[in-house]
Amino acid sequence: MNCPFCNIDKNRDKILYESKHSIVIFSNPRLMIGHLLVIPKRHVEKLYELNMEERNDLFDNVIEFQKRILQNLAGGCDIRQNCRPFQKEGRLKVNHVHVHLQPRELEDDLYKKCQIYEKDIFSDITNIDYKKLDKILQKLN
Repeated sequence: MNCPFCNIDKNRDKILYESKHSIVIFSNPRLMIGHLLVIPKRHVEKLYELNMEERNDLFDNVIEFQKRILQNLAGGCDIRQNCRPFQKEGRLKVNHVHVHLQPRELEDDLYKKCQIYEKDIFSDITNIDYKKLDKILQKLN
């Protein structure tokens, strides 16, 4: 398997922390200083493929490192996990579950370059949306 997260290059990717089921590394490439990745050791592509012990380990580390970021580095911290199998894998997209921890400040570069435009994308939920969502939720019950 040619997964960069299954084959962490210890010379390039400094492991900040390692637990039984996951590791924490600096994101490289990064969006901002202190951008971290929490990565399960077992190769899975979707969060629901992790067993409960792996999930707990992963999210315990996410919570711990968010706390460290907030106490020592930044006023805020975004937590993201993407599942985009429709995008081609590459340097910026890896098909191995991982959680991003992104230190944030008011009007930081990420805000100025893209998130300022989010207000033009969001829209109020409609009755049609509710009907669609109700159908989806009924399938879950």
